[in-house]
Amino acid sequence: MKVDVLLGLQWGDEGKGKIVDVLTPKYDIIARFQGGPNAGHTLEFNGIKHVLHTIPSGIFRENTLNIVGNGVVIDPVIFKKEISALVELGVDVTSNLVLSKKAHLILPTHRLLDAASEKAKGKEKIGSTLKGIGPTYMDKTGRNGLRIGDITEAYFLEKYNTLKQKHLSLLAQFEYDTSELDAMEKTWLAATEELKKLSVLIANMS
Repeated sequence: MKVDVLLGLQWGDEGKGKIVDVLTPKYDIIARFQGGPNAGHTLEFNGIKHVLHTIPSGIFRENTLNIVGNGVVIDPVIFKKEISALVELGVDVTSNLVLSKKAHLILPTHRLLDAASEKAKGKEKIGSTLKGIGPTYMDKTGRNGLRIGDITEAYFLEKYNTLKQKHLSLLAQFEYDTSELDAMEKTWLAATEELKKLSVLIANMS
């Protein structure tokens, strides 16, 4: 099977999403294999702009299977908004979108850790998008993270709370304000419930 890979070798904004959309009719499968919702792939159809953050640009093509792979980190809140926007436009995401069970979840505390780390760097800050992507990848490589496949399991909340407490300990070292966490958490947990409705789309892909 022929596979082509499109890479952005600058700092983003190379037009990857538009290129993928142009090439999509020639392919049966479009897969996103890494990265997080800091991406902003802007496409325009009939004068209407569509911005995709997590979902591959092939989602607008009915006969193309779109895969969000293991290497992608997913924020349920952003993903829910993205799905809702597509549904409002009449895009049927139930027929051509597949998520890997092994893709990791961005937690609210990941976002706080991102902000705390960036603040602590002072003038040496890296210009993070503060989406929690870096801390999520750290948990992924450390084998501590939560995955898409965990949300339907009975142990999900226990595992979530264990990881959250670990993050809170780190945030305490930064002396970072976590007063907004409760509100963030409620929105996040509600979004994971929406992800459960897509469980039929979740595949056990490496």
